[in-house]
Amino acid sequence: MRMESTAVADYNRIKVTPTTGTIGAEISEVDLRQLDDELIAELDHAWMAHKVLFFRDQDLSHQQHIDYGKAFGELDIHPFIKTVDGHPEIIVFESDPEKFSAAEEWHSDVSFQECPPLGSILRGRTIPAHGGDTCWANMELAYELLDDKTKEEIDGAYAIHSYVKAFGSGMSEEKKEAAYEQHPDQKHPVVRTHPVTGNKILYINRIFTLTIDGMTPLESRELRYRLFDQAKIPEIQTRFRWEPNSIAQWDNRCTQHYAVPDHGGHHRRVERVTLVGDQPF
Repeated sequence: MRMESTAVADYNRIKVTPTTGTIGAEISEVDLRQLDDELIAELDHAWMAHKVLFFRDQDLSHQQHIDYGKAFGELDIHPFIKTVDGHPEIIVFESDPEKFSAAEEWHSDVSFQECPPLGSILRGRTIPAHGGDTCWANMELAYELLDDKTKEEIDGAYAIHSYVKAFGSGMSEEKKEAAYEQHPDQKHPVVRTHPVTGNKILYINRIFTLTIDGMTPLESRELRYRLFDQAKIPEIQTRFRWEPNSIAQWDNRCTQHYAVPDHGGHHRRVERVTLVGDQPF
């Protein structure tokens, strides 16, 4: 297995400590409320190198959270998830004993869009005393670890991505039809290319992928589930223990993530801004 370099690059403004040999780095000695071009450039370099960045003790207001996201590009507005009042750029994920929810499937965010997000920046607001970690997987290594026969099988293949499985189950047929008009199924390459690094990425996920183009769901099931399971390889993962005011920033093009639903329904609230992306190729 190819391991990412754990050597610390020469940064002037930040300290970068890799969390594993394959994905993730904790960034320290930085205040995300005080931004300038040099700092953003160093953070972007670390981001592309490690795919997921983690920060501690970042007491950002809602507007500062938005401003930090905008330092990396235009922000997306999610079509289905509730947002913070007065700040439509910030979506909310919240669980409590009455309503427990978590993204407990490996996935890449909003891949049902024509141009799925570039990345996301998630802040911990209310964190339970135990559990509720989030894991990320390096989907470049997920591709590299496939056997040659599977790589040949998916070379040039496309997958169909849809909002329906994640967001359509509670909708009436009328609302589903209206949502489908706004968000029709999208066809994305099963192996996409990172627009910055040029690396190949396994781009298919359990939440949003319906089937492989040209195959029925039943015909594609064995292949899809074999590809889905690549994200579960422990050696290509990192795991983050949340604290209040912690932040995770991930490249949505080359990672998948999984919110571990082991906090027993205790109150957990995290908030996210999401960066507009480009069409996969």
